[in-house]
Amino acid sequence: MTPKSIAEVQEAVRALPKLHARGAGTKRALHAAHDAEVLDMRQLTGVIEYDPQEFVLTAYAGTPIAEIEKLLAEKGQYLPFDPLLSQHGATLGGTVAANTSGPGRFRYGGVRDFLIGAKFVDGNGTLLRGGGKVVKNAAGFDYPKLMVGALGKLGVLVELTFKVFPKPEQYMTLSVQKNSLGETIKTLYTLNTAPLDVEALDFAPVLAASPFPKGEGFTLWVRVGGLANGLLKRMERIQQLIGAGEVLQGEADAVFWQAAREFDWATSGVVTKIPITPERIGALEKQLGPTGVARRYSVGGNVTYVAAPFAHDGFASIRLLGDASQSPASPPHAFAQRIKQALDPEDKFS
Repeated sequence: MTPKSIAEVQEAVRALPKLHARGAGTKRALHAAHDAEVLDMRQLTGVIEYDPQEFVLTAYAGTPIAEIEKLLAEKGQYLPFDPLLSQHGATLGGTVAANTSGPGRFRYGGVRDFLIGAKFVDGNGTLLRGGGKVVKNAAGFDYPKLMVGALGKLGVLVELTFKVFPKPEQYMTLSVQKNSLGETIKTLYTLNTAPLDVEALDFAPVLAASPFPKGEGFTLWVRVGGLANGLLKRMERIQQLIGAGEVLQGEADAVFWQAAREFDWATSGVVTKIPITPERIGALEKQLGPTGVARRYSVGGNVTYVAAPFAHDGFASIRLLGDASQSPASPPHAFAQRIKQALDPEDKFS
């Protein structure tokens, strides 16, 4: 079923016993529809309102992220949470439902920090609204934050409002090699405590059978952005702190981080996401190191992406890309069950 209006979404919810909203299907491993009717939301698309002077944009949930990024770029603005898989067709609604922020989350925060308003259809077919179209808005229950990462199980997102930011004039990325994990983690702490306004901070082991440069140790990528006339001095300060390396700028910088957001580095069609902290990376590496699988530590070592289809002992994980039928379902928390009962009493959203 492909609704083309909010009214058609409401009709579908009232008529169907089981349904699951889906955008472009870029993250199908997060959820298997099973016996539910799939609502293809891609026809509910388009920008409703965009005020560059107020840095606020409202659009239908089926709008492709790439379309939003192009529109914002024309005004020198962007979504700082760095949405994933935009070149694969990811939509606004899918990005919110899956809570998929990219490397830029390191400095600016994730999806929930930029979502200020949402309209969605609950399990009764009622159109509900939370937040608003201004940044300083505290009206009503904070439904928008509730929808982030809910995977569409609380309602069908139909309209979303984001605050946006001015885009940096220029970017530079330092790629530097470290001999060990311990040295890499020490460098993370150095960068975290220095007043450098780092945009993104990722690293990965250097594997012989991966897209990374062959060798040993880890490759660390440090991205900064800002006014062009001051960027070089900032990069020189970073090099003084953590060592010299290859500097990417212009097209090379843009292509590199786009590949990171699109998971072009992954050596399989499966990607597992693992929330983590720098202190626990050593324990995870003991499990992953012998396997030789490609992996990338993002957001300053707070998120791990693994190009493999298996779970990891002692670590929570979620399948982001791959076969949804292989993804284990997590039992809902008691509080989440109460919210589910309130918004979807007939359990229509699978």
